[in-house]
Amino acid sequence: MQAIIPYLNFSGKAEQALAFYQHCFKGDVIALMRFSDNQTDMPIPDELLNKVMHCHFKAGELEFMASDGMPGEQLKSAGNIELNLNFSDLAEQQQVFEKLSENGSITMGLQDTFWQARFARVCDQFGINWMLNCPLN
Repeated sequence: MQAIIPYLNFSGKAEQALAFYQHCFKGDVIALMRFSDNQTDMPIPDELLNKVMHCHFKAGELEFMASDGMPGEQLKSAGNIELNLNFSDLAEQQQVFEKLSENGSITMGLQDTFWQARFARVCDQFGINWMLNCPLN
């Protein structure tokens, strides 16, 4: 087994989410396919043709895949899942915390912890839960 790569679904807002994460993480979309690129017999409603069927985002060691979701699928909230970001630089952690918090909600503000790290939790504007951890030494 190599790694777990999260796959995030955005209910038709993948383009906006990707732009937001490029702003937050200074990363790039390294692959993107639209439903109009689909070469199977799967029927695609016209309103989804320009939506994101699949993409791959990378920023340093951070990577995830994403989609607008499949036609007819009702997405369920994954409130029991948080994505943990590990930092080695407190200033970078502060910047990412501020950006992820834009139009989102802070679950736990940046604070020093008993495990010798500065830590925070944020739910971003797309409903994705993040934990930000940076050692203090």
